[in-house]
Amino acid sequence: MEILFDGGMERRVSQIAKPIVCHDRDFLRVHLHSPKEDDMAEKIILDCDPGHDDAVAILLAVANPNIDLLGVTTVGGNAALEKCTYNARACLQQYGATDVPVHAGCDRPLVHPLEVADYVHGETGLDGAELPVPTRPLDKGHAVNWIIDTIMNNEPGTITLVPTGPLTNIAMAMRMEPRIVERVKQVVLMGGGYHTGNWSAVAEFNVKTDPEAAHIVFAEKGWKVTMIGLDLTHQALCTPAVQGRIDEIGTPTAKFVSELMDFFRKSYQDAEEFTDPPVHDPCTVAYLIDPSVITTRRAPVEVELRGDLTVGMTVADLRGLEPSPEECNTQVAVKLDFDKFWNLVIDAVKRIG
Repeated sequence: MEILFDGGMERRVSQIAKPIVCHDRDFLRVHLHSPKEDDMAEKIILDCDPGHDDAVAILLAVANPNIDLLGVTTVGGNAALEKCTYNARACLQQYGATDVPVHAGCDRPLVHPLEVADYVHGETGLDGAELPVPTRPLDKGHAVNWIIDTIMNNEPGTITLVPTGPLTNIAMAMRMEPRIVERVKQVVLMGGGYHTGNWSAVAEFNVKTDPEAAHIVFAEKGWKVTMIGLDLTHQALCTPAVQGRIDEIGTPTAKFVSELMDFFRKSYQDAEEFTDPPVHDPCTVAYLIDPSVITTRRAPVEVELRGDLTVGMTVADLRGLEPSPEECNTQVAVKLDFDKFWNLVIDAVKRIG
């Protein structure tokens, strides 16, 4: 068991999570002030595992004025933690957002070994485009500690957690500091699916990678959780027409995104038999920018932990009448406004240049 000290308090991070331990007492970088002029911007922590679609989620969070990206935290998922962390920093460098801190988190799930998705994202996790070398050093301090401290040092109800990878960091933060649950505004995550899976017939990759962590997040009744799963994200296809609009912009960022989509398309054609790639993760950020982009429905969601064929399945109970917010704290994404979604992404590409 590793022990980290924070302001005189002991915090324990399970050895399973293999935290990055920093002995410098100045390692805590708590983001207390919004860098964006609009105080109404949605403050978010983006917890991700870049990943081609994560790269687009970072782009949308950086470029849209309605989002205040407090920081990026990384978790082992699509690729090993070290690769995901480098990719996050490289994306921020590409987008001119080197003021955004990046903290590395858990390198493996709570219980199981990590299985990466290199068959989709390639050896680096972001194959297909030339990544810039990050100029900002990796920020000190474990992601879990930074998440906790950022939430606890901001006003309650002001920060939204946006996990787009396995939920290991979020579950660890909940266990280490349960009070974050009542202080978080909401959780909007990419993961799961109530109809189909991709890692197995019924389980989506992020949830299946760390089902125990997902169970912890979904079982908590003290916060609002929006599950943006495969049923929704499989509607967010980067069609040739969409990619043509990106290509027409003609900027370095447009070229970067288009090259990522070229690789992503080929991977999905080979591995998943999709004609066009579903760009999962930016759907979370798009929903926060404009909730009308996604239609949701309240439904209880549970994560299967024991079935031989169904581990990692997110079971959403859609029977009967939709429960009230008092009866149910979880909602699932159902329908995407395709044009609104891609207009937001393309606008973000234009803004970055």
